[in-house]
Amino acid sequence: MRIRWAFGAWWLLLTLAWAAAAQPWTDLSRATDAAFWWQLRRHGVYVSGIWSIGMMSLVMLLALRQRWMDRLLGGMDQVYRLHKWAGIAAAAFAALHWGAEQSGRWVRAAWGMAGRPARDAVFDWATPMRGTAKDLGEWAFYAVLVMVVLAVWERLLPYRPWRFLHRLMPALYLMLVFHAAALMPLAFWQGPLGVLVAVLLAIGSAAALWSLAGRIGRGRNSHVGRIHAVQVLGTQAGTDPLEVLCAMPARWPGHRPGQFVFASFEGLEGPHPFTIASAPEGCGRTPQGEPLLRLVIKPLGDYTRALHERLRPGQPVRIEGPYGCFDAQGDAQKVQVWIAGGVGITPFLALLQARQPGMPAMADAQPAHLHYCTRHASRDPLLPQVEALCATAQPPVSLTVHDAAKGQILTPEHLTPYGRQLDLWVCGPAGLGKVMRQAAQRRRGWHVHQEAFQMR
Repeated sequence: MRIRWAFGAWWLLLTLAWAAAAQPWTDLSRATDAAFWWQLRRHGVYVSGIWSIGMMSLVMLLALRQRWMDRLLGGMDQVYRLHKWAGIAAAAFAALHWGAEQSGRWVRAAWGMAGRPARDAVFDWATPMRGTAKDLGEWAFYAVLVMVVLAVWERLLPYRPWRFLHRLMPALYLMLVFHAAALMPLAFWQGPLGVLVAVLLAIGSAAALWSLAGRIGRGRNSHVGRIHAVQVLGTQAGTDPLEVLCAMPARWPGHRPGQFVFASFEGLEGPHPFTIASAPEGCGRTPQGEPLLRLVIKPLGDYTRALHERLRPGQPVRIEGPYGCFDAQGDAQKVQVWIAGGVGITPFLALLQARQPGMPAMADAQPAHLHYCTRHASRDPLLPQVEALCATAQPPVSLTVHDAAKGQILTPEHLTPYGRQLDLWVCGPAGLGKVMRQAAQRRRGWHVHQEAFQMR
């Protein structure tokens, strides 16, 4: 819900700022016949351009992954969702901008040149560069459109080449900045719209340059630790989960159970999100006093399947975060239900560990019911730990295992005995979350919390 409000508020801000500067109702109400269509085209070009560059500026800002964004939007996964949809909107508005610009030939064919408004004045330095600015904007538009299609349609391009291609986006944005600065009418710059656009272009350009310099994720949220231990949790390396204990530096701020980090291992791909599978101080400290952080990584792709062969104790690891709000701090008036699918059990391992005897008491913790969906319960290397933690958790956590190998598939009907007022915390495959969200739409008393770890 926060994403919808944030997106809508941003679009409304851009629209109101443009409307106050352009006052399109004045031109359109006075125009007749051909002049009306020329004025409609003119305003369509400008408003779509403001929408597109405004959304692209938001995309650049969100790409910085600042902690205040995590708190404001309810989790870094929500920041990524807004980043993605703002990018899609920017491409759609750019297509509308291109179409409005090209519509001039259709208006001319139908109505001729009569009533066509004079070309708007721009900055003196930009006057001789109109042609260049238009060409750069058009080339950047085509490239951005391709990038957005590749981002949305994931099957077209694997993650690794997509990631390197995606790094070109800041350069494309800088081309669009020149396009906007050179072609926006001088009259627009002389009011609130000009101030807004100037601020957006300045912030977006700084973010783009920061990204091109490879500085994203290397600020105060970034911590360089080392790998303390690596262990395959099971018998099949490359298939079973991999446990990585990271020794963190003294400046590590700590984390809340259920949060995640971006981890970058030296010599491998860039940062990948992994849930912290331990409570604060849950794994103790090294002999040197370094706090240990536990990551449980499920081999799901080429990158994670090869980690067991490439990670060794002593190797450096860059940890960015912690991020996220998946902390099971929900509505005390509702029954709390935890739903985990596969490797989605990892945040619940941290939450369960935080409820063990001897651990600091969790504020506002309440009893919970954990439903764990697994493919093969008899071969699940994490299930014994889950069972042991549930048996000693305080406040108590009841455990129900759904073994797919035995046809035990979790459905919303399994949750109805808990009553009508449920607080659902879901982590697992996208399909599992979709089923629970659809069920919650049919039941007013259900509230679903789910972090979307689809960072592309």
